This record gives sequence, structure tokens and C-alpha cells, in this order.
Amino acid sequence: MSDNNYQPPKVWTWNQQGGGAFANINRPVSGATHEKELPVGKHPLQLYSLGTPNGQKVTIMLEELLAKGVTGADYDAWLIRIGEGDQFSSGFVEVNPNSKIPALRDHSTMPPTRVFESGAILVYLAEKYGYFLPKDLAARTETLNWLFWLQGSAPFLGGGFGHFYSYAPVKIEYAIDRFTMEAKRQLDVLDKQLAEHKYVAGNEYTIADMAVWPWYGNVVLGNVYDAAEFLDAGSYKNVLRWANEIASRPAVKRGRIVNRTNGPLNEQLHERHDASDFDTQTEDKRQS
Repeated sequence: MSDNNYQPPKVWTWNQQGGGAFANINRPVSGATHEKELPVGKHPLQLYSLGTPNGQKVTIMLEELLAKGVTGADYDAWLIRIGEGDQFSSGFVEVNPNSKIPALRDHSTMPPTRVFESGAILVYLAEKYGYFLPKDLAARTETLNWLFWLQGSAPFLGGGFGHFYSYAPVKIEYAIDRFTMEAKRQLDVLDKQLAEHKYVAGNEYTIADMAVWPWYGNVVLGNVYDAAEFLDAGSYKNVLRWANEIASRPAVKRGRIVNRTNGPLNEQLHERHDASDFDTQTEDKRQS
């Protein structure tokens, strides 16, 4: 809890009950807490994830590749319940020592290649299959500019604004004001870029869009933090135009629900092991 008279001690100590909604999973040390191997399915690509914005980046990319006819991009998506500490299993830590979703293991190589950090996974898949990252040096660089912009900016939107506005156990005006200002500045940066370009990195749909949309697209569309009105999302007209266009893509509609465990039931597909799982999921939800 917050105290206006709080003064930091000389040496910080961990209050295990002080993390609010995330007290049971946040800790100041790394490594595995328990032994458990990760499951392996039938496809070369094995994804271990959760349908958060970072997780959506990769499942959207994989679904876009499959929509291009890249059969080698078929994948198994296993659910990692971070609220239950699945990311601290020995198997997951072996794939990602940072214990964050998403994590990918590519079994088409020998030994299998591990890829962690969502931006790195997008680049890996783009280079492996030859889509969504331009070959032209200038266009490739611009795409990577915006990919790295997202990787550096999203923590201020999620861990900063989203946390203090939606999840913190107390509302702290200074923290909310600080991160709201930064979130709106970032939205303005994006809005000005999209005023001159159809997509984030230019006039071509790339991994930059797949990285940025799950964060900023979902925010302005009101899909996360319930903050669209608070942020005056309607004033970012170019971001809204782009966000709606990306949201209408069939691969995005599929990718955004993979490994998702919250929201409407028809927007949840806890695990994905075959393209037909989307049809089964739709039918199951109709019968629920």
C-alpha cells in the first residue's frame, strides 16, 4: 500500500505481500521454482505463451504466415498460466531464462533453437520464412526502427500506465499522471506517423504492425485497461483508422484469441494445435 510519508530504507527488502494482484508471481530473483518439462506437440514450432499483448504479437505473426500458405509455420501453442507460475518451471526457464512469455522452440533445427523476447521471435520468423520484413535495406531498417520503438515504449504503456491505472492496489495520482502523459505522447508519435503512412513502417504491412497493434491498437479500441475514454482515444484518428483495419484481418482475428483466458468466451482459444481448433472453439462456445 502507498503512504504519502514513505521514505525508502537504506537497503530494500522484499515484502512478499506488497505486489497487489501480482504478489504471487513477482519476485526479485530469477530461475526455476519447480521441475516440470514442457509439452511438445506435432509441429516443428512449439510456442509457450499467454494471450497478452506480447503473446498476441507472435500468434498473429504465425497466423499471417499460414494465411500466406507457409505450411512450415504451423505450430502448437501451449498455455502458460503466468498467474499460477508456469513460467517458473524448469522447462520454461530452459527456453527463456527471463521467465516471460512468449517463448518459442523451433524443432526443425538440430538441436532445437530457442527464441525468447517477442520482438526477437518476430524477426526470427520473418527471416526464416521470408515475409513481413522487407529485403530493401532502407525499408527493413524503418521496420526495425518501429519494432524497437515498440519494445522500448510498451513497458511505459503496460507496466506503467496500465498497471497504475488498472491494477495497482491503490490509485496514485502522481503515478497515473506520469504514465498517462507518456502514453499519450506515444500515441501522438504513432498518430503522426500513421497520418503519412498506411502502416506503421510505411505502406507495407510488416512485423512492426504485428508488434504495435496488440498494445496500442487494443488500447484505442478499448480492449485493454478500459481506458479508451480516459486517454481520449478518439482524438488519435489515424491510430484508430489503422487499429480498425488491422483488427479486420482474418489472421489477426485468429491470432489475438490464441492462448487467451479472459474476455468473452468466443474470444478465447486456450491452446491451438491445428487450424481446425478455431472451428471447434467457435462451435464449443455456441453450445456453452
